[in-house]
Amino acid sequence: MAASTESALGGRSLQLRPAIRSDVPLILRFIRALAEYEKLLDEVVATEATLEEHLFGLQPRSEVILAEWDGVSAGFALYFHNFSTFLSRPGIYLEDVFVHPEFRGRGIGKSLLLELARIARQRGCGRFEWAVLDWNTPSIEFYESLGAQGMDEWRLMRVTGASLERLADEGEVAAARRV
Repeated sequence: MAASTESALGGRSLQLRPAIRSDVPLILRFIRALAEYEKLLDEVVATEATLEEHLFGLQPRSEVILAEWDGVSAGFALYFHNFSTFLSRPGIYLEDVFVHPEFRGRGIGKSLLLELARIARQRGCGRFEWAVLDWNTPSIEFYESLGAQGMDEWRLMRVTGASLERLADEGEVAAARRV
């Protein structure tokens, strides 16, 4: 996980640190703030219990870096490892990055991305990727300024809710037939 990083920015202090179990309520607040920004708040079903289980349980599925500006929680990045079969190396997938509006323009978002790039290299990852909503022009321009490239030839596919349940049911039936 990311080491604690401090830097002086215009007389101010930015600290990046890995989240700990007691940060779960804060992480949930960040998730809700991001969802509100993306106009998707009605889709948030995350709870402190599910976050604690999946971030800090027996088999953690994701990691979180928190950004603090002069000791005040300013932003977060939630990520996990994926795997590239073509590269035969792990990668980092950034699920969410968010900086509270009052802290934007101070380099916090960039610092979170730089830290994730550092972690990716440290862990031998072959890539670092994420998705961005097509209407979020300021973020797209920011990511491109860092060297990120849009993968326009790829289309994100998702199965969730009732469709996931239906597909899993079909998988159960298929598995039973193989026995």
